[in-house]
Amino acid sequence: MTTTTLSPFPTRVQVEVGQLSQLNRLIDEIVPNNAFYTAKLKTCGLEGGVGSLQEFFEKMPFTTKAELIQDQEDHPHYGTNLTYPPEKYVRLCRTSGSTGAPLRCLDTRESWEWMVDNWCRVFSEAGIRPGDRVFFAFSFGPFLGFWTAWDAAAKNGYLCLPGGGVSSYARILAIIENEATVLCCTPTYALRLAEVAREEDVDLSQAKIHTLIVAGEPGGSVPATRARIEKAWGARVFDHHGMTEIGPVSYECPDRAGTLRVIESSYIAEVLDRETHQAVAPGERGELVLTSLGRAALPLLRYRTGDIVELGPKEPDSRGCHDLALIGGIIGRTDDMVPIRGVNVSPSVVENVMHSVSGVADYRAEISEERGLLVMKIKVEPTPDCEDIEHLVGGLQKEFHHTFSLRIPIDVVEPGSLPRFEMKHKRWVRLDKEAS
Repeated sequence: MTTTTLSPFPTRVQVEVGQLSQLNRLIDEIVPNNAFYTAKLKTCGLEGGVGSLQEFFEKMPFTTKAELIQDQEDHPHYGTNLTYPPEKYVRLCRTSGSTGAPLRCLDTRESWEWMVDNWCRVFSEAGIRPGDRVFFAFSFGPFLGFWTAWDAAAKNGYLCLPGGGVSSYARILAIIENEATVLCCTPTYALRLAEVAREEDVDLSQAKIHTLIVAGEPGGSVPATRARIEKAWGARVFDHHGMTEIGPVSYECPDRAGTLRVIESSYIAEVLDRETHQAVAPGERGELVLTSLGRAALPLLRYRTGDIVELGPKEPDSRGCHDLALIGGIIGRTDDMVPIRGVNVSPSVVENVMHSVSGVADYRAEISEERGLLVMKIKVEPTPDCEDIEHLVGGLQKEFHHTFSLRIPIDVVEPGSLPRFEMKHKRWVRLDKEAS
């Protein structure tokens, strides 16, 4: 069995020294084998390596998803961001395409194993141990999803329980019958399983789940969503985030629920102002920019993730770990933030409002354009036992006004009428973009 430990760097200085060393080894591997990054590195004069992280930040241009997609369109099917010959690659994953054309991602055995080891770290930080039984409540599609988590669970000696290709009800029964102790799924689907259990009159207290590891959406670090999941399952929620194109990135801080810590032994992380591209101060929000240090087969240098985060304090946690803290996890996406009458509104804050009021089974936020301005309305599906719809609507409007100083129109729809999702939810709908 492979055991994992805290970050190998006990001081902030050592974190950065270790990152610089790994970065230069990565550049040595990339040049001249990787056509995409060899050209980038030569253009900025870094093909021979970097003398400091600051030099890297100042000289190395960003990499964007649009740029990678265009490269694959120009060089079908996998683009030029490949460091090795095609016959060395053994895995293909693909992004969801929710923000554009899907991106194809190839991995060698070595780069896949690097991502698996990052997931081993996530499991370790979550307190998962040999003897635990991990249920994966999702269908194993072409996205990275929990594929690496599955391999990491097996590598760490946990019993892996597949949950693909069956109904939600069948998954609940399998969780109970197999005495699963850990559930891996999206926050939305954790709530959906609890909803199905109520509908089918299944008592979730029969389940032995003690930890839910959630990913794919911001909900795990959204206080109201987190509280709702923990109440439904009688278990602890542990948040995590990653991306198909870059790998498993973060784990929840054991000291502070709702705070993610970046695995800085594997990633160089920057939190930058979206306009000035300068580093933000602790307590400020910016876009998360990542450099993967161990995925040499498919490297990403200064990748603009599009994730909005709040930089945490630089102090280590109680165990002396210096991994970068992101307060509130992934707050939103750059392409999801919308200005409603001068107020920037994000999906995670709307979700916190919706799940802070009892009586909401599900909802859908619809953004459209009227007379040149963006407007929002919320479709709300009440729970079957909600007897006072007017009280529900009034409570939501009060919370929205308190949070945003806005009046958000709310339409109540029939129970069960809104779609349910196994993976990433689609509660945030831009009707103005659909129309275009």
